[in-house]
Amino acid sequence: MAETSTVARPYAKAAFEYARDHKALEAWSDMLVKLGQVVAERDAQKLIASPKIATDRKVDMVIEVADISVDDAGRRFLEALGDKGRLSALGAIAEQFERLRADHEKRIDVTVVTAYALDDKQQNKLAGALKKRLNREISITTQVDPKLLGGVVLRAGDTVIDGSVRGRLNRLSEALTA
Repeated sequence: MAETSTVARPYAKAAFEYARDHKALEAWSDMLVKLGQVVAERDAQKLIASPKIATDRKVDMVIEVADISVDDAGRRFLEALGDKGRLSALGAIAEQFERLRADHEKRIDVTVVTAYALDDKQQNKLAGALKKRLNREISITTQVDPKLLGGVVLRAGDTVIDGSVRGRLNRLSEALTA
């Protein structure tokens, strides 16, 4: 069977394009996240996989458990997923939808790992530098890892910038043994 992210990609793109064109990005984002959480549950996966239950009934049950209202376009989207046996991919679809939305809105979530906690002034300075460098709105999440010794590790999407002392020592060690 195809990998879930591969299966989810065209559905996420279609949902994003529809939501963008109808100025409903936030509503679709909320809907997909909630539905993705519902189908991630073990009991829901059993229900979705059952060939004894009709697609429209599966869609109704997922919506009911998510406790959300879904417009006609959302229902048609879910029914298309159900007809193709892809309801279980809703979590991955929501994840990819969020990436497309963040890219469209020119924003990015950055995780900053440091040896010591950063104060607000340091976080603001770092956010300003990253905003300038990445040309995006920045949302910073900080973590403390005392094993770093010093420096900082930045994770922004698929990009990792390791400016930690430990990272520098590892690179030096690799260069000396190569």
